[in-house]
Amino acid sequence: QLQASGGGLVQAGGSLRLSCAASGRTFTSSRMVGWFRQAPGKEREFVTVIRWGDGTTYYADSVKGRFTISRDNAKNTVYLQMNFLKAEDMAVYYCASTPPIVQCSTYVCYASARSYDRWGQGTQVTVSS
Repeated sequence: QLQASGGGLVQAGGSLRLSCAASGRTFTSSRMVGWFRQAPGKEREFVTVIRWGDGTTYYADSVKGRFTISRDNAKNTVYLQMNFLKAEDMAVYYCASTPPIVQCSTYVCYASARSYDRWGQGTQVTVSS
């Protein structure tokens, strides 16, 4: 199971760090661990992903330069550092991981929610202006 945490209320321009911890199973080198978000009335959208094995990362254009995904192998946890938050970043953030057989290197693959088979419960990020 994946456990997402770290959401909260922050002013525009502020920062938050989200965590995604795996319990029961560890992340393996073949998995990718990503973050998606969903705002009210909108579809779930890709934010960023990291390949657990080599640390390769991909970002949505909307968060490049502001968000950073990282991993801690010892803690079996993925982090999402979010800086310079904007009102449009407000959403429920979900972490997810791919099954070992899914090896994504294209946007179409890693940005699709269907590539992921395990999902956390979501954590709310609220940005006040």
